Amino acid sequence: MKLHTLKPAEGSTKSSKRIGRGQGSTRGGTSTRGHKGGKSRSGYSAKKGFEGGQMPLQRRTPKRGFNNVNRVEYVGLNLDTAQKIIDKYNLSAFSFEQLYAHKIVKKFDKIKLLGRGELKSGINFEVHACSEKAKAAVENAGGDVTIIGAAE
Repeated sequence: MKLHTLKPAEGSTKSSKRIGRGQGSTRGGTSTRGHKGGKSRSGYSAKKGFEGGQMPLQRRTPKRGFNNVNRVEYVGLNLDTAQKIIDKYNLSAFSFEQLYAHKIVKKFDKIKLLGRGELKSGINFEVHACSEKAKAAVENAGGDVTIIGAAE
């Protein structure tokens, strides 16, 4: 088998309609557009979602819910996951800059420390938010939690 001999399977492809190529082609004259009217003219394009004057689907369907523009989205990080990261990268302090450098979080992410799991190493955490259970676990392990961006 050679590349220049490859061709599609029999019957798998169809040639496209060649319209506007004279009366002998059976697609000359009006070129499959019918007679007169806006759709037969050149430059016609329907608006996206236009349904011929009928109320379009995206306007017929009811809207639900509420999007709070002031909501703060956090990346949840449990204690067991934090311990794995500390062991893997041999961290002495747990900060956003180090997580960003190791590509664990993105530039504008906010980190929230959560309480699942155990923490073996007593190191200092710099996070944007922290649960009470996680804070207690870090302090029991001999570390400290600093909230980034908190009003001081």
